[in-house]
Amino acid sequence: MTGALGRHQGMVRTIEELEKRLYQLVINRLNGDGIHDASYRKALFNLVKKGLGGFIIFGGAKGEIKDFILELQSLAEIPLFIASDIERGVGQQIKGANSVPCPMAMAAALDRGSPEDALLLENVLKGVADEAIDNGINLPLIPVMDVNQEPDNPIICTRAFSDDPETVSWFGSEYIRTLEHTGLISCAKHFPGHGDTAVDSHIALPVIKKSREDLNGLDLIPFIKAIKTGVSSIMVGHLAVPSLDDVPASLSKKIMYGLLREELGFKGLILTDALDMHALNNRGNLPVKCINAGADMLLHPTDADAAVAGLLSAVVSGEIEDRTVNNAVCRIVRAKERLGRIVPRGADYGASRGLSSLIAEKSITLVKHGPGLLPLTETKDVRLIIAGDIALPSSSPLKHYLPLSFALDDIAAAADETVIFALFASVAAWKGSSGLAGEDKEKIAGLIKQARKAIVISFGSPYVLRYFGEADILIAAFEPTDQAQEAVTRCLKGEMDFMGRLPVKLDQG
Repeated sequence: MTGALGRHQGMVRTIEELEKRLYQLVINRLNGDGIHDASYRKALFNLVKKGLGGFIIFGGAKGEIKDFILELQSLAEIPLFIASDIERGVGQQIKGANSVPCPMAMAAALDRGSPEDALLLENVLKGVADEAIDNGINLPLIPVMDVNQEPDNPIICTRAFSDDPETVSWFGSEYIRTLEHTGLISCAKHFPGHGDTAVDSHIALPVIKKSREDLNGLDLIPFIKAIKTGVSSIMVGHLAVPSLDDVPASLSKKIMYGLLREELGFKGLILTDALDMHALNNRGNLPVKCINAGADMLLHPTDADAAVAGLLSAVVSGEIEDRTVNNAVCRIVRAKERLGRIVPRGADYGASRGLSSLIAEKSITLVKHGPGLLPLTETKDVRLIIAGDIALPSSSPLKHYLPLSFALDDIAAAADETVIFALFASVAAWKGSSGLAGEDKEKIAGLIKQARKAIVISFGSPYVLRYFGEADILIAAFEPTDQAQEAVTRCLKGEMDFMGRLPVKLDQG
């Protein structure tokens, strides 16, 4: 391995050698559910033989993915980066692995001033790292270092730890420290900060209308902390930040080289956000522009071969300087040299599952408490009304506890009864919203007025609770998982106290 890595830091003598080096700058998509298709496998093997830098995994099953990645790595002259968005644990992408609570739930559950909670977080993150290694992932695209200041943020929201930069900095640094200690390549994202926008960059280009002074005092603080902690890579978002440059951050030399490299002193890998996102539509030759602006690696271009062909043409014509490619490849090679230090310790999936359940329990937050209603000792006359963008199966813990359940559209009146509103507002790429539809808000508000008692629980964005201040009880559960539902059920029964602290401010909507 050392010989191959060393050769790629030397002189380029032929077009073929140059092309192979340019493939190192690309991280291609890997559809884990498609690896049984012979033609798809062959296409991925061919990319590896051409010198591809790595893959980003979406989907697949534990065991199968591991074996396939080992096969890919065996074909690679230089080790492959295997990246994955595992903000909620490896189970977020790979079936059979564990999920952990989302970042905002982590911040709600854990007191950063408590040594016991700090140890719990470390153990959970060690479990995430072990599962990543066990499944072949060496470049986990975490942590999210965005400070979520926009309640209607459609793509960050609960993916952020908090709306407080110091809280984000502390949690993010704990993630970085633990992951880097295992030999993994951590990745802080989305520089220079995606937390203050109501636009999903998968769909359109967000504009961050902040002064440089405001950025310094808020959004940049967690990234500065990440650099000091030793983060190995930083992902630059597709964001327009007019106070920094008149072109988007992922195309900006002022932002990637001037700010991130020179001013903040970052020496690690700079990755773009996924190039298949629509934020940069109609911007011309993105791979060439990103590399010229200071990116080392192109994440998820729509066509890896076309991206490399464009880069090759630009180098031959002189549009991209040789030293730009050489510097990027050297940083990639240095990072990959570290991968040999990863020591698989085996993953204790059962223990990790238990720790995740504990954090889920600790995260449930009582935002507003009307006296005399909890615990719910009798539920036969309690209605459960489900709203939002997730259809709960009949096996869900919440439905098991409250079998008298209805969809919002099926309810005309609350009929002077105790009603529990379970709101499911997910955060997902391409969705365009993390809240509830306006008509749903109005209907829920009307039903709350009719009900004898009303409890509103958000299994997703806590910000939706700000519209329902007239309810007797407001509860933030942060995500729709069975773990969160089971924890809420125990809290409602009085079997467990509400232990969470709200990591964001809720102004009334």
